[in-house]
Amino acid sequence: MYKKVFIVDDDEVSIFLTEAILEAESFANECKGFLDAKIALQNLMDSVHGSSTEALPEVIFLDLNMPFLSGWDFLEALSPYEQALRGRCRIYILTSSVDEQEQKRAAHSKLVAGFLQKPLEDEWLLQLQKN
Repeated sequence: MYKKVFIVDDDEVSIFLTEAILEAESFANECKGFLDAKIALQNLMDSVHGSSTEALPEVIFLDLNMPFLSGWDFLEALSPYEQALRGRCRIYILTSSVDEQEQKRAAHSKLVAGFLQKPLEDEWLLQLQKN
């Protein structure tokens, strides 16, 4: 079981469904949903710059298509902190997109641990917990 998980998605229903399955599968002690990627990024930066890495989420489920700050912009903003995040925070793209180019782009990102389709399924969670 993970201590903390962030869900970054501009869709309230998606956050609700993701939180529900995470709770049903006892995936994490704490799930925090963010409708605004900028707020999630600020929260994450506060954790990175803080004295304790315990505030850092161990897993982030990140949507790609969001207004103001897309999932790609979010990842780009985190790239200078790659070393600080590596091994402590795994980011999974969780999207409704089936675009093969986006899957390839995600595969080339050192910060992305995987590419998942919405809705999140319990079989995938079992796989994530094994990794």
